[in-house]
Amino acid sequence: VVCFLFSSLVSKDEVAAPGTETMLGLSDHVRSFVNPVWTSSLSGNDLNTTLPTVKQPDIGHEKVQGLSRSFPPAIHLEHHPCENFSFSPPPIDRKRTGPRPCPVCYVPVDQALALMPAAPTASPILQSLNYLSEDNLVLKESNSGSLFGGYPSLEQRDMSFDIKDSMTVHCGFVRGKIPGLNTGFDVDEADLSEMRQCQGTVVASAIFGYYDIMQQPENISEFSKDTVCFFMFLDEETEAAIKNTTAVDNMKKIGLWRVVVVHNLPYSDARRNGKIPKLLLHRLFPNARYSLWIDGKLKLVKDPYQLLERFLWRKNVSFAISRHYRRFDVFEEAEANKAGGKYDNASIDNQIEFYKREGLTHYSSAKLPITSDVPEGCVIIREHIPITNLFTCLWFNEVDRFTSRDQISFSTVRDKIRSRVNWTADMFLDCERRDFVVQVILC
Repeated sequence: VVCFLFSSLVSKDEVAAPGTETMLGLSDHVRSFVNPVWTSSLSGNDLNTTLPTVKQPDIGHEKVQGLSRSFPPAIHLEHHPCENFSFSPPPIDRKRTGPRPCPVCYVPVDQALALMPAAPTASPILQSLNYLSEDNLVLKESNSGSLFGGYPSLEQRDMSFDIKDSMTVHCGFVRGKIPGLNTGFDVDEADLSEMRQCQGTVVASAIFGYYDIMQQPENISEFSKDTVCFFMFLDEETEAAIKNTTAVDNMKKIGLWRVVVVHNLPYSDARRNGKIPKLLLHRLFPNARYSLWIDGKLKLVKDPYQLLERFLWRKNVSFAISRHYRRFDVFEEAEANKAGGKYDNASIDNQIEFYKREGLTHYSSAKLPITSDVPEGCVIIREHIPITNLFTCLWFNEVDRFTSRDQISFSTVRDKIRSRVNWTADMFLDCERRDFVVQVILC
């Protein structure tokens, strides 16, 4: 007998610990300086090559094909409806001692739509981002990633962090001009056409290896149902299992999700395959302006426009991710991964030693206002502009080169970019994340 329990408590990558989020279970390296007072998350914003390239499409403001509703005009509010919201930790509950959701102030969907910025956020320095494409790839260095990633050399890796007005970088899909078309991680041309038509906001998820059960989003406004693209990527194994119990309609939809079956997956590890849509949505949806990534184990329970307003537009940031509820330090995250058997210990140690040689240090007060080096990476909210696209390309390249544990490589990529331009990834509290996604637990 299989039963399902919706919970916002513990993900597969977490270890439930007594107490509420962060401040009650700090690492030794941050306990001494983080004030244990519940406050809102801090705002995050106060290559030469001869290989063929694929150009980053301009991001416009065209409406989704078939859009039946128009967006309301933008407004400027003298006082935001949530400005007097009193942030508080989750209430104490002896029966629920693990991490829990905390109250979050959202505005109604119609107000969120009216607060949408009229123009894209400015991308600092980087204005044009292109992607390497090469048919005849040769492995020249050990530990240089995969064929799908293009075997970037360490020299090319270093050059990719030298941010200029126009850049060309490795960003997966290297063997073809069109991502998903004979590149590895291949999808049908009809699906590619649908993906190209998504010109506003995309909500995306994936299930590979049939590890998770597809969850239907809830509390989604009719406007979002009409204007937001909901895409679920499946491998062939998962598609076959789902078809045994669930009907796919003639539009290739299951509920809100437009199903896309992926062929020729480039990795044997389902977790690493899952990083492709997670980090490279801008390549799969070249005309989308915003994206919301949700791990396949999670159910979305808030409207996408409310999340964009709360975590991007209200804070004037272009990339938002929740920080880990318990760990702030990459070294501690690596040890937790080893203890939990998330990856082989030698590979994790090699990655950490490489980063140490590059200057990785323990998280400390010197990084404030950066509040953590470790994300809870199951949700990513972002605007597709050149600098955020570069960030996720380079983050993916680390996942391709080293371990698939993206929490370990996140801060290295963030800090290298942050040292060169006025941009960073904003990190909000994990209890806020738990307010808009919940996990289904098999029992």
